[in-house]
Amino acid sequence: MELSDLVKKYTYEDSKFIDLYGIRIHYLDRGEGEVILLLHGVFSSLHTFGHWFDILSQNYRVITLDLPGFGLTGPTIDNEYDMDLYIDYVHEFMSKLEVDKFNIVGNSLGGWIAWEYAVSYESKINKMILLNSAGYIHNGVFPLPFVIAQTPVLRRVFNYEIVPKVVVRRFLRQVICDQKRVNDEMVDRYYDLIHREGNLEAFSRIANSNFKQNTNALRNIKTPTLVLWGGKDAWLSSDNAEFFKSDLQNVTVKLYHKVGHIPMEEIPEESARDVLFFLKK
Repeated sequence: MELSDLVKKYTYEDSKFIDLYGIRIHYLDRGEGEVILLLHGVFSSLHTFGHWFDILSQNYRVITLDLPGFGLTGPTIDNEYDMDLYIDYVHEFMSKLEVDKFNIVGNSLGGWIAWEYAVSYESKINKMILLNSAGYIHNGVFPLPFVIAQTPVLRRVFNYEIVPKVVVRRFLRQVICDQKRVNDEMVDRYYDLIHREGNLEAFSRIANSNFKQNTNALRNIKTPTLVLWGGKDAWLSSDNAEFFKSDLQNVTVKLYHKVGHIPMEEIPEESARDVLFFLKK
């Protein structure tokens, strides 16, 4: 699908674009009051927070973006990626929106970016919420798509051309326990945005970037943090929730026993209520 067609299909009425480091960042900015920034994970886009956006923006100013390499934003100019780059993009993006202090929320890779951002700019964060967050690389264990993209023989699945829709559906059925949630509309969205020009190559480069475990820095974070985790996550074990509980100073952990990797899509109402309760404490 051409980019112009994707833009027509996957922008909202209040979608916005902002130029940053030579690329056009697709984002949403809705509501008033204290700010919440939402960061999505791999293979994903800002649309993963669609239900949350509607709920949270009733009481907060909610901002979310398609991170570089994903969604309608697409790849960076040089197609290089590392954690410092993502931290810098988030920092400059929020600076351009003239937001000095905010709550930060992230899922999967977005969670990793969120807590690494807090390590670098803790004074800018009110509270932090991590959903099935990445960041612990014990014994080189990565989620399945990373393993595929890092394996030369399997890398052809991400040969910058096409990932079959049946594979996209299979991935979604791995990360979502409630199979009724994996409908054609969801599969089409993930499939279409994965195949936005440049995104597959970007993911392959992201998966093969030199991400380093920096979780020892978590011990320095004093920011109140809520860790939410789907207990049936097939990509990131719920054991990681205990690691965050052990390493963070000021943390609350909640496990959703029959939920997978993306709670905000699988149980949007319940998980959003938990976020609202935490923010209002």
